[in-house]
Amino acid sequence: MQSRIEMRKRNNRNNLYLIIIGIIAVIAIICGFFIHNQRVAAERSQREYASTHFNPNVTIYGVKVGKLTVNKATTKINDQADNVVFLRNKKIIAEKDDNVQTISQAEVKNIFTKQHTDLPSKQKYVFKSAKMDEAKKNLQKIQKAVVTYKINGKEYQLRADELIHEVTYKDGKYKFTDVKKLHAKLEKIDQEVKTLKKSYKFTVPVGNKVNGKTITVKNESYGWGIYVKKAVAAVEKALINGQTTVDGSKYIYGEGYSTYAHGYGKSNHGIGQNYVVVSIKNQELWVVRKGKVAVHLNDVVTGTEDKGNATPKGVWYIMYKESPSVLRGYNDDGSKYASKVQYWMPFTLSGCGLHDASWRNDWSKSAYLTGGSHGCVNIRPAEIRSVWNNVLTNDAVIVY
Repeated sequence: MQSRIEMRKRNNRNNLYLIIIGIIAVIAIICGFFIHNQRVAAERSQREYASTHFNPNVTIYGVKVGKLTVNKATTKINDQADNVVFLRNKKIIAEKDDNVQTISQAEVKNIFTKQHTDLPSKQKYVFKSAKMDEAKKNLQKIQKAVVTYKINGKEYQLRADELIHEVTYKDGKYKFTDVKKLHAKLEKIDQEVKTLKKSYKFTVPVGNKVNGKTITVKNESYGWGIYVKKAVAAVEKALINGQTTVDGSKYIYGEGYSTYAHGYGKSNHGIGQNYVVVSIKNQELWVVRKGKVAVHLNDVVTGTEDKGNATPKGVWYIMYKESPSVLRGYNDDGSKYASKVQYWMPFTLSGCGLHDASWRNDWSKSAYLTGGSHGCVNIRPAEIRSVWNNVLTNDAVIVY
């Protein structure tokens, strides 16, 4: 009897154990579900966070943007990152310019996509400005560059480290902010090679011989010089593009009616083989074509010597040709004149030129002393056409 009671008690204990175990199992299952759900919820939260925030160890353009949104990261980068590079006193310097946008929100969004992971990652991400890095490399190249400046058969070595004081890379563009030494160097070269206002020995015709006697002449409107401002810009462009030579003939100028660079590259002191010569003393005129005398006139009349109307000496050029034409101006008494001519070939801006003079009766060698022109070279109507047919625009006119 007692053994049955003990067995019953034992069974009851076993049942209790089973109940307890069952309860524990149920609690474990419930806890497991809870923990799982918590983990899923936490992971979902982390995924959502990672979808809108940078990973913790991200640097863009030298600025830490970890755990920031795209908007906040954009603002921080634009507030703190360097965006301008200088080559100054042979050193590369990066600075912040508040007037220049460093990066756009779209660019930051693109970087965000590159570093994005499903869950936050402690991996380090460093994104540098390709433009700034490229600018630094280019400025270093510019600093070491040497450009050969070629002009009129001569070559000049222009060293950036000696002539360029400051170059700026800003807002995607290079700007030379201090090139005083380069400007001065090109002005010095200009003084050496230009032909405007320069004097030189030249052989003029005598009689029908093209090589008559040698005299000293001075270029006035005829000739050329270096357009220094354009030449500086050309050298700057060459430095930026990595070019080693600059053709200086592309950056020259002339004076007077046309800015054409007269005589550049020509032989015979830049005069070439086609030109006009006027002798005031002998009242003669020659037209030289292809190195030979094509026209020789013995009795032209130049400007009146004693009234301040003397034909200006020097080397000029035919500005244009016009036929027929009306020459207008003022007489010595202040009255106006309007003279019709068949052929007009001006060579100075003051109004001097070659033309026929049907009104003139005195063609003597001394006419120019007291009864000459207002400064032009008068030519007999019967002879003017031979001059017209052999003279071209831009031909040199040598008056001596």
